[in-house]
Amino acid sequence: MERTLTRYIRALRSAGAGVSTTEAMDAARTVEVVGWEDRRVLKTALGTVLAKSVEEKAIHEQLFELYFSREAAAAAASEGQPGEGGDPDSGRPGEGEAGTDPQSGDAEGDEGGDPVEALSALARGENPGKMAMALERAGAAAGVDEIRFATQSGYYVRKMMEQMGVEALEARLMEALGRRDAQGQADAEALMGDRSALQKQTRAFVEARFEIYGRSAQDAFMNEILAERSFGALGRSDTARMRALVERMAKRLAVRHARRRKVRDRGRLDVRRTLRANAGHDGVPFDIIWKIKRKDRPKIVAVCDVSGSVAQYVRFLLLFLHALKEKVTDLETFAFSAHLADVGRPLETLPFETAMRAIVDEVGSGGTDYGAAFLELDRDFGEVIDRRTTVLILGDGRSNYSNPRLDVFKQIADQAKRLVWLCPEPAPNWGSGDSCLLEYRPFCTLLTQCSTVIDLERALDEILMAYD
Repeated sequence: MERTLTRYIRALRSAGAGVSTTEAMDAARTVEVVGWEDRRVLKTALGTVLAKSVEEKAIHEQLFELYFSREAAAAAASEGQPGEGGDPDSGRPGEGEAGTDPQSGDAEGDEGGDPVEALSALARGENPGKMAMALERAGAAAGVDEIRFATQSGYYVRKMMEQMGVEALEARLMEALGRRDAQGQADAEALMGDRSALQKQTRAFVEARFEIYGRSAQDAFMNEILAERSFGALGRSDTARMRALVERMAKRLAVRHARRRKVRDRGRLDVRRTLRANAGHDGVPFDIIWKIKRKDRPKIVAVCDVSGSVAQYVRFLLLFLHALKEKVTDLETFAFSAHLADVGRPLETLPFETAMRAIVDEVGSGGTDYGAAFLELDRDFGEVIDRRTTVLILGDGRSNYSNPRLDVFKQIADQAKRLVWLCPEPAPNWGSGDSCLLEYRPFCTLLTQCSTVIDLERALDEILMAYD
């Protein structure tokens, strides 16, 4: 029981569930109470103890079926084996699973039997129970639970087959091929079929272990790679994974800042107001009143260049901002190239990719003109910017040598709480060619490079910190 539960908790942690030591101990006590007999009750009980959020409950739902289906199969396989009793409904492996020579009693068959014949019999499915136990033991000896990437499957398949005695079968196969007669060819074909069947069953076992222990680790590794990759270098195949990553990071950011606000709102006791409120209780402070420093709620006005050079960057900024809707309820979104348009409505009412195509079609053509865009923002939408507004600009500042309208830009900066400019280009390129960034920089609260999702998260974190 302890081994099975410990491995399941390890699988949960590998998948991203934050199971603490205390929760693991609670799970052990829970299993002692509910038992292993009723699978549905066990699943519900472990989910209550080990899963603390919607995401962790989803992880538990998926892994429970994968993990305990395998454990139940192993237990069923061990039932009836000498010294290897197990309850097929309990989800527990038999007592013979660990601490036994992977090849003893499985690949060798009865004492004094031919190990190759025994392995061939297992591969042909003549004894499914013994085959399941052989796979379990070979997997433990090969360390297959340490698999982290799908590309490691071939390595672990070979290691397991070696543990089961495939080298003897392969030697017999080579000997049959060397005979060069009809019987040798028949024997070789039979042995090749047995080896193929063994490899197929072993690969299925390894792939099942990868789904339990390796899939989430591989996904985490790929997410780390994508988080550090420039938006401009992302391929079409990366889009779906990046969208999921951005949404997860945005939710984490929202939770982080909600927690900060909650902690700070209960920091200092307001003695005067507390005494006044409890005057009717002879001064006994039944009602505690805290000093609350009034904070503005986040308000962001995003102004995005959607010309071809930065469109890919804008896509993920807008995705990030709209994933933060629970935290940033007051969000205005504008896009421009040759002219500026309010694009908040399509982003709220249409699927994201459809909205992005509509935005690019509407405002993405023509030569980029930052000065004209800032003039339109101030003239047509100036009322949306006030003293609690962070104006967030995403663009490379390349305005085709047009008038940058620094006067209008300064007025917008003076009117807002903060003005943050995120540029996809590295700092050495600022001001080169038709770039106006160095002219705009004196009026920016923050001007920084933003070329990866990590840069984006860091910038939005800093923006939200100004409201905590």
